[in-house]
Amino acid sequence: MPTLFDPLTLGSLSLPHRILMAPLTRGRATREHVPTDLMIEYYTQRASAGLIITEATGISAEGLGWPYAPGIWNDEQVAAWKQVTDSVHQAGGRIDLQLWHMGRIVHPSFIGGATPVSASATTAPGAAHTYEGKQNYVEARPLTLDEIARLLDDYEHAAKNAMAAGFDGVQIHAANGYLIDQFLRDNSNFRQDAYGGSVENRIRLLLEVTQRVADTVGKDKTGVRLSPNGDSQGVNDSDPDTLFAAAAAGLDTIGIAYVELREPGFDGTFGKAERPPVHPVIRKAFSGRLFLNSDYTLEKAQSALAKGEADGIAFGRPFLANPDLPHRFAEGLALNKDVMQTWYSQGPEGYVDYPAASE
Repeated sequence: MPTLFDPLTLGSLSLPHRILMAPLTRGRATREHVPTDLMIEYYTQRASAGLIITEATGISAEGLGWPYAPGIWNDEQVAAWKQVTDSVHQAGGRIDLQLWHMGRIVHPSFIGGATPVSASATTAPGAAHTYEGKQNYVEARPLTLDEIARLLDDYEHAAKNAMAAGFDGVQIHAANGYLIDQFLRDNSNFRQDAYGGSVENRIRLLLEVTQRVADTVGKDKTGVRLSPNGDSQGVNDSDPDTLFAAAAAGLDTIGIAYVELREPGFDGTFGKAERPPVHPVIRKAFSGRLFLNSDYTLEKAQSALAKGEADGIAFGRPFLANPDLPHRFAEGLALNKDVMQTWYSQGPEGYVDYPAASE
């Protein structure tokens, strides 16, 4: 019976334990989306994670609509990320880059007034975080088939840049109501072509992106994040078990290293889950490593592993405030509490000043 503290082989990596750091948007890059020295310190502090999955990182200017979030589409960004990965590796850590396209969640103010893209002409609920404050989302336009071909090239380019930046692998962000998720779910995808309608068609973009990335960096260095069990920023599906079982089977055929699932309870960051977890059907359809995420305590995590529900657990907010989280878990030590007001602020406060237990 595995525990959180047992080692795990993950594709080309050997993890010392099964406590992963989940991706956490923090807003500490420059306005030009270049990683900063502060980010070197932040990630290095957390190098004891079994695997760090970075904050969501834009594959292109078109796909990035979050203030001070990092990108991976140009040489300056690659060089800055290389300093992060070098420092994490020197500290004994392992780190994957999360590849992100936000789709309809991108506000026009980030892209020179252009219209954001999505599966269909839909509008996200609520308001976007922009440099000018909160602004209402606008209706997106559907990607054309030619643009989807270009999008695959963008993912390949970003994946190549991730390898040049020294990452151990990449995770494709296909969750939380962003672009790929907008294609997956039937309340945001109304296309009449090969990318819409049936489940087989709606999972096509996910599988094409994943195949292209796996061909670029190696399937043993490729992971995918999904969020199957409820509304995510206005994106949802009427039959998630069927949809995500098919998606998982397709990913299994490609042979990627892992899938990470964000399945919130009733107090999740993106709103409460309306359905029970979908991970049991994904577990049956996917033979690679499966990691669960969202609101796990040490006890709940141990129970999930003991029941065979997952191979490891990705922790988000606990890692935010506890850079030495694996040590605290192993020794049964109290956890620092995070401060929500500093989640997305630009300075060191609430970012690199949370103390380790030894301090």
